Amino acid sequence: MSYQILARKWRPQSFKDVIGQKNIVTAISNGLSLGRIHHAWLLSGTRGIGKTTIARLLAKSLNCQNGITSNPCRKCVICQEIEKGLSLDVLEIDAASRTKIEDMREILDNIYYAPTKSRFKIYLIDEVHMLSRHSFNALLKTLEEPPTHVKFILATTDIDRIPRTIISRCMYFKLQIIPDEKIFSFLKYILIKESINTDEYSLKKISHYAKGSIRDALNLLEHAINLGNGHIYKKNIIEMLGILPEKYSFLLTDSVLKKDSKKTMLLLHKISSIGVEWDEVLTEILRFLYHVSISQTFPLVWEKFFTETYKHKIQKIALNINKKNVQLCYQVLLNGRKELKFAPSQKIGVEMTLLRAINTI
Repeated sequence: MSYQILARKWRPQSFKDVIGQKNIVTAISNGLSLGRIHHAWLLSGTRGIGKTTIARLLAKSLNCQNGITSNPCRKCVICQEIEKGLSLDVLEIDAASRTKIEDMREILDNIYYAPTKSRFKIYLIDEVHMLSRHSFNALLKTLEEPPTHVKFILATTDIDRIPRTIISRCMYFKLQIIPDEKIFSFLKYILIKESINTDEYSLKKISHYAKGSIRDALNLLEHAINLGNGHIYKKNIIEMLGILPEKYSFLLTDSVLKKDSKKTMLLLHKISSIGVEWDEVLTEILRFLYHVSISQTFPLVWEKFFTETYKHKIQKIALNINKKNVQLCYQVLLNGRKELKFAPSQKIGVEMTLLRAINTI
């Protein structure tokens, strides 16, 4: 049996399985239930958050043999063909590879032919912003009043490049970036189902580095499983993502706040042999500074979400360091992170940023 990657294996097959897009799913589902069927939908948002998934679910909902429904049966021939990408009446078009006006004319010349065996002929145009100006002009009139048997579903990662005239002719939905907490819960659920052991730290880091994308999170998860030979280990996650180990993050934060430049430089020298992303060094220190500041201001709230490992150490720093110095340090590091691209090297940029912070507070 051929292996199926996690991103495809765990792709939602019904609207209730879609993660983090509740308002959009509710609006589409209610529209289908009420029979308020638009002729064109436009979905926008960053990569890997459900645009193509929702488009395919919508195609199934419109063409299911049991009737137009927000809960397609998934058992009829039409539903199964759409799930497998074999339906002749659901045409998935990659606009990035078909940008020319000739391509659009070829598509539009065929829309007047009736669907072969489905209720609607559905054109799912992905990365629609890649179409040329002439292609958009050709699409415009058809998109306004297509034949009754035709539906358009457009998807884009760059809504600013879509002409307003196109947007105004569609039911427009802007998908949201998925919060880290929802990604974490989803990954945890998958690993339980796949019988793969992991730890909370690893899943939190994968969820964070996915930057709101479920697909990116699943790809990182797959990478981690392969790296750990079927398991997920904290040390592999640190190496894979180029993360600074928590121990060094804490020690650097402590030495900077205590204005110990010698210890700071020695720690940076040790870190340089680990092979981390230098930008992440500043990011992790900023994270610790945040927890110090929250501990100083809202200690009861802070205790609920910080790891037990450094809880008492952070509390000790928070009691002994001036609040103003923590904020100053945070500001210097934040500015330093923005300026890293201008430094002779990222290592030099980090060293100078931390020395500047020590001299400022």
